[in-house]
Formats: sequence, structure tokens, C-alpha cells
Amino acid sequence: MTRASAAFTPLILDTIDTPLGGFLVLSDGDGVVHAADFADCEARLWALLSRNRGAASLDIERGAVPPGLKGKVAAYFAGDVRALDSIVLAPRGTDFQSSLWAGLRTVPPGSTLSYAGMAATIGRPTAVRAVGHANGANPFCIIVPCHRLTGADGGLVGYSGGLERKRWLLDHERRHAPPV
Repeated sequence: MTRASAAFTPLILDTIDTPLGGFLVLSDGDGVVHAADFADCEARLWALLSRNRGAASLDIERGAVPPGLKGKVAAYFAGDVRALDSIVLAPRGTDFQSSLWAGLRTVPPGSTLSYAGMAATIGRPTAVRAVGHANGANPFCIIVPCHRLTGADGGLVGYSGGLERKRWLLDHERRHAPPV
């Protein structure tokens, strides 16, 4: 789900403990997520916000995101791998990026798709490199499951949080994914 509207003020930045380390979530008071990434990738989060929103103009304060949002992240890591699907996002990107990010949310937990496969899925079969660039600009780590994209041979490639995290996330989802 997405909400395409102006940034809400103030935005709340919270760190949620996960088995993979702290997970930063930037949301408004209604639980709409504006960005998310692992705490050790905080510089990346600010760079993406700055590029897409002019982060310096945002009113951001540290605090607790709404409990329902925090509960969905906790439920995902506890094994409910569909828990993040209902999180509402406030994406800001190009039309192509938005199309890719929406497409990524359709890849079922426990499944993977190559960059070429994703390009075909969103109706742009020759845009494999553009898929890679848009995937790298994803400001919603895990919630928009960029970790589900693989190389042409199915190998793990390119994940901002590191390939060990990507492997862990995919293994976690495979263990807990509902039967298709």
C-alpha cells in the first residue's frame, strides 16, 4: 500500500531491534513509512531521503513509531513473513522507481526473481540495468523486498545491508513462507 502525498510533519525516527541489528524506521504519526533501513546503513537512508525529498527540510525527531508499525516489523522477524505487506508507504521516486517498488512487493516471501525477470514483470523487459539502479535506490529496506532480486543465475548479488543479511532474510522467508 502506498500513500502518494506530501511529507507529514513531524516525522518520527525509531530504531527497532531485530535479529539482524537495529532497523531504522521513519514514519509519520499515522504509521505511514517514509523510509527504512538497517541502523548501520543510516548514511544511505539520509542520502536517499536527501535525494528524493530534501531531507534537510524535513521535521524529524527521534521517538517511538506507532505500536502497530513496530508490531508488524516484530511479527515479520518472528515468522509472519507477510506482516510487512500491509504497511503503508509514502514513496517519492520517479515513475519507473515507483513501478519497480510496487512490483517488488508482489514477489512472494520465500521466492526470488532475477533482475531480468523483474524487468519483464513490470513490462520493461529491456530495462534490466534500470531495474538494478531503481532497486539500489529503494528507501524501504525489507518492506519493499529488494532482497528478493537475484542475479541471472540465481546468485545473491548487490544488497546494501550486505549479502549475509540478504541470505538470512531469504532463508527466514523460505522457512516461514506459506505454501503457494
